[in-house]
Amino acid sequence: MITQAQIDRFHQDGYLVVEDVLTPQEISALQGDFDRWVAQSREHSAAYGHTQDGRARFDLENDHRADHPSLRRVSSPTEISPAYYQAAFQSRMAEIAAQLIGGSGIRFHHSKVNSKLPHTATQVKWHQDFLFTPHSNDDIITALLMVGDVTPENGPLNVVPGSHKGPLYSHWQHERFSGAVSDEVVAQHCQRPVACFGPAGSVCFMHTRLLHASSPNETELPRTLFICVYAAEDALPFGDNPLPSEHGGQMVQGTESGLVRCTPNQVRLPQKPRGASFFVQQAGQEAN
Repeated sequence: MITQAQIDRFHQDGYLVVEDVLTPQEISALQGDFDRWVAQSREHSAAYGHTQDGRARFDLENDHRADHPSLRRVSSPTEISPAYYQAAFQSRMAEIAAQLIGGSGIRFHHSKVNSKLPHTATQVKWHQDFLFTPHSNDDIITALLMVGDVTPENGPLNVVPGSHKGPLYSHWQHERFSGAVSDEVVAQHCQRPVACFGPAGSVCFMHTRLLHASSPNETELPRTLFICVYAAEDALPFGDNPLPSEHGGQMVQGTESGLVRCTPNQVRLPQKPRGASFFVQQAGQEAN
């Protein structure tokens, strides 16, 4: 478990990086499954596989080739990998998420693997997760588990410390859900980011309102994150889950109170991506 000082730092900054959350054996199992998925991706030229709502499970970047794999997203890996299920539900990552959220317990919302293989084009524009997954309250954490080493150079998560205490910015641009904040918000609030990195087995716990983004990986070292979203058990989701899963809503830690807690937030509900992932939304490749 983590210390009260670490909990206080999370609530102050909106994020917390903790090393050695998973063991080398646990990480090896996750990496082995991901390596197998990368090998399979070489046989495909477009997004493939199926998730619960019929969309593709494996999403490929535009620069993907058999000799240059660029598998950027695996949706709901807990459904196809016991190792990823254990990491999401039965690991220190889940325990720490529950400790940071507090209250009577936490639920699993969704999970995915976001990867930037060597010299690939995948990037993530500035956004806040809550605008994709609005709930009745914002006691929600995105846990980003570093399946491999993450360095300052290979496309790490960049965050704006303390921005979780600020406003929720619109992710709609020109009447289209872009999945990103406006250029004006980036210019005013995102010019002094902090990079989150660490050795394999580290986890960055991030508040759902925190502004964050990441750049392409231009190194030889892959950057692979297993991302789980956990919500307070009394947070009622609004709208569709962007990555519906057979595990969605399942209790992870604690007990159900039977209550719904509401806090004053005002958001425009997102559009669910029709393609394999939100990357197509951020690239403006989906028309209304």
